[in-house]
Amino acid sequence: MAKTIGAFFSLYLATLILLLSSGLFNTYLGLRLTAQSVSEVWVGAMIASYYLGLVLGARFGYRLIIQVGHIRTYAACAALTTITILIMILVHDLWLWLAVRFVAGVAMVCLFVAIESWLNEQTENAARGTVFAFYMVATCTGTVLGQLTLGLFPDLDYKPLVFVAICSVLSLIPITLTRRLHPALQVPAPLALRYYLARVPMSMTVLFVAGMLNGAFYGLAPVYGLQHGMDNHQVGVFLAASLAAGLIFQWPLGWLADRTSRVKLIRLGALVLVLLGIPLWGWLQFPYPALVAFSVILGIVQFTLYPMGTSFANDNVDPERRVGLSALLYMVYGVGACLGPLLAGLLMRTWGSDVYFVFVSACSAVLVLFIRKQRVKGTHVSPDAPTQFVPMADTLQNAHVMAVLDPRVDIEHDISHDPVVDDTVPPAADEAAAGSAGEEQHDGGQGQGDADRVGPA
Repeated sequence: MAKTIGAFFSLYLATLILLLSSGLFNTYLGLRLTAQSVSEVWVGAMIASYYLGLVLGARFGYRLIIQVGHIRTYAACAALTTITILIMILVHDLWLWLAVRFVAGVAMVCLFVAIESWLNEQTENAARGTVFAFYMVATCTGTVLGQLTLGLFPDLDYKPLVFVAICSVLSLIPITLTRRLHPALQVPAPLALRYYLARVPMSMTVLFVAGMLNGAFYGLAPVYGLQHGMDNHQVGVFLAASLAAGLIFQWPLGWLADRTSRVKLIRLGALVLVLLGIPLWGWLQFPYPALVAFSVILGIVQFTLYPMGTSFANDNVDPERRVGLSALLYMVYGVGACLGPLLAGLLMRTWGSDVYFVFVSACSAVLVLFIRKQRVKGTHVSPDAPTQFVPMADTLQNAHVMAVLDPRVDIEHDISHDPVVDDTVPPAADEAAAGSAGEEQHDGGQGQGDADRVGPA
């Protein structure tokens, strides 16, 4: 373990610093715009623009690394990220900020493509799980610390932006001074949309809704806290409690997910979110400690939807196609993260900040309605299902190459880059399959495979 940490210490340290700065900045931005009486729609648009850059910039990052290498790509994108922060200090125009946040998203995802592909290429399969675990701890720790660091800046002026810019430059030091040789990069897998839609339609629904919930959380939860009388430090604790709970409880929920029905767990979690939001719809007033307690429960359920949905998807895709699956799931999740803060911001602008939890309940109700055990037939169940649940950082900061670090994936034998033969159904049954694709999944959980392969549970 110590050898693993030492081998990749520079990459872990750079990751932690980057997540600290981005976690602080996203929360700071929502608080500052709210303090200036800027519409919640603008707050949602800022976070959506950033996530749009994260989604669209991943492939650009691959191409850039192929041309100039990992270290030069990292240095250039860290410099670009710093420039976007300094522009926001000098110029106070919301339209320019919107464009700058998109550029920052592209630059940030390129940074993580460089780090994650570097980790991936220099890790043997036997150690992939350990490397992945420490990387996840670094990302989550950085994000939580970013929320807590907000308490150091009671005034919402330019100083937090200066701190974020310092962190962006500081992350250059461990990368540029590393003694490790940067590796070659794998070509990104294409998105075989038709193949995966036939295999994992319900999983994509889970990932899309999880993206909407988490995107809205990072953008609008600080606004909710500020408008309910919290100061900057209290808002930071309010968010950090949710993020930390979501990280810690991935292990016990993952253990449970490997031994029971994943559909039932996802649906139960969604039902908890529906019920959790109801007391916070605005007709009751809660003290700050109670709101933190609500935030903890929210984090336990909300931030486990992403890894739960991913495990559910892996149960229904051939093992040699999982790298391509991870790319598509990241795209679906990212689209949800772009739309979530926009919709939540519009609702909050019209009906007030309490509508944030109405939004949470409504999104969760979609999962309760559409994710059902009865829709699971297991026609496309993977031969190694149920796949082992793997905890995943859910910060919306990472490129889809992170899923390649998943120890369930053997990239040496993955064929995601090969053309997909339509092996989902016989050619004569294409039309019939189109109407029932939503029922073609395996439910996960030990001891249920035979029943699921025959028909609905």
